[in-house]
Amino acid sequence: MIARRVERGKFDLYEEQARAKAKAIEHEAEIILQNAKVKVHEAEQAAKKEYENRAAKLQEEYDRRFKELREKEESLKQMFKDELKHITLERQEIKAEREEAMSLKQEAQKLQNEYRQKLTETLKILEQHAGLTMEEAKELILQKAEEESRAEIAHIVRKYEEEAKREAKRRANYIIAQATTRYAGEFAAERLINVVNIPSDDLKGRIIGKEGRNIKTLEMLLGVDIIIDDTPNAIILSSFNLYRRAIATKVIELLVEDGRIQPARIEEIYEKVKEEFDQQLLEEGENIVIDLGIGQVHPELLKLIGRLKFRASYGQNALGHSLEVAYLAGIMAAEMGGDEVLAKRAGLLHDIGKALTQEFAGSHVDLGAEICKRYKEHDVVINAIFAHHGHEEPKSIEAAAVCAADTLSAARPGARREVLEAFLKRVQAIEDIATSKAGVKKAYAINAGREVRVIVNADLINDDEAVLLSKEIAKEIEDQVQYPGEIKVNVIRENRAIEYAR
Repeated sequence: MIARRVERGKFDLYEEQARAKAKAIEHEAEIILQNAKVKVHEAEQAAKKEYENRAAKLQEEYDRRFKELREKEESLKQMFKDELKHITLERQEIKAEREEAMSLKQEAQKLQNEYRQKLTETLKILEQHAGLTMEEAKELILQKAEEESRAEIAHIVRKYEEEAKREAKRRANYIIAQATTRYAGEFAAERLINVVNIPSDDLKGRIIGKEGRNIKTLEMLLGVDIIIDDTPNAIILSSFNLYRRAIATKVIELLVEDGRIQPARIEEIYEKVKEEFDQQLLEEGENIVIDLGIGQVHPELLKLIGRLKFRASYGQNALGHSLEVAYLAGIMAAEMGGDEVLAKRAGLLHDIGKALTQEFAGSHVDLGAEICKRYKEHDVVINAIFAHHGHEEPKSIEAAAVCAADTLSAARPGARREVLEAFLKRVQAIEDIATSKAGVKKAYAINAGREVRVIVNADLINDDEAVLLSKEIAKEIEDQVQYPGEIKVNVIRENRAIEYAR
């Protein structure tokens, strides 16, 4: 019993301690709840205050923007009113001016009618007093004027007749003098053939090829006449075109050096040589410009300058003539106080159109001026191109110097040959007639102009049409070209099939 009482005492003690702890926890929970309520209240107050502040700011921003919009609206309304008022005033002014113009027009019409009426009355009075009608008076006045000017007209006619006689005499003396000083024997032969030296005559057979395949390919590609005769260690190339003849000479020299002479190799070397010649033309033009010291020149003009080396005018090399004109013009311009460099530039480019005349229609003057304008050349250069053949008057010392230098270079004894130039023009006309036909790819005048080789597109021209085409070309040459003997028209139709094994 004592132990039970002791245990009950302990239990009561534990119960009291647990109740004390529970009261302490409950009190602590109440304190935490009160603190939480305080914090929630503070947070609500802060949020409310933040809301009120932001609402105030937004209201302020709204009021400001609304005020700006109202101000802009008022400004636009005022501007619209002012513009409408201005337009109304302009309309009123235009209406007033129109009414005034109509009034002036009616008044002018009225004055004109009055003038005509008074003029008619005056003419009637004059007719009554003079005893002449209006037509008779006009005829009398014109007759009197003709009589008074007859003497002056006769004086002018006499003056121009005398000038024409002097010019004709001077021109006749010039032609006679040039004809007597420019004669040179064997000149055409020197300028129309090239001789290619070969190591041995055995190569002649290889150049001809089996059944003439190699020589046919060469003549078709190169556009020259290849003459293989008994001349030892030599092949003759004949063509009026200097550029074709130069390419042909180089191609045959490379073929002889290489030793592999066959159609495929011929075409390969021909394309390679053609590319090299184009590059050489550019380098030739660059070297000439550097030697003359005329500054920068467009690359396309440099190519054309190099191409002048293979052009001739009346037998005179176009590049040599242009260089002579450049040097002479520079000297004369310097002596007269002009720009020496600009005169040299104009002298070099004055015949640049001759490098294009075989590919394009038109005179070398118009072509040269057009190409120089395209590449922004100086106005003095353009004027010199037009002036050296009388298309314009020289407008500067440099242009006048170019005209004088051109005359000096062309007119010196032995510089030009009329006969060769006529021959070249005739051969060129034959090629132009052939290439003007539909389906023609290339045309070459060979054998000193006694044969024209026409290469046609096999897809466009069949065998029967090739026969008709040769007749048409021959007929047109007969009608348009003057030539001695006869000209053979040779139409070639070739069809190739090419495929690659890969």
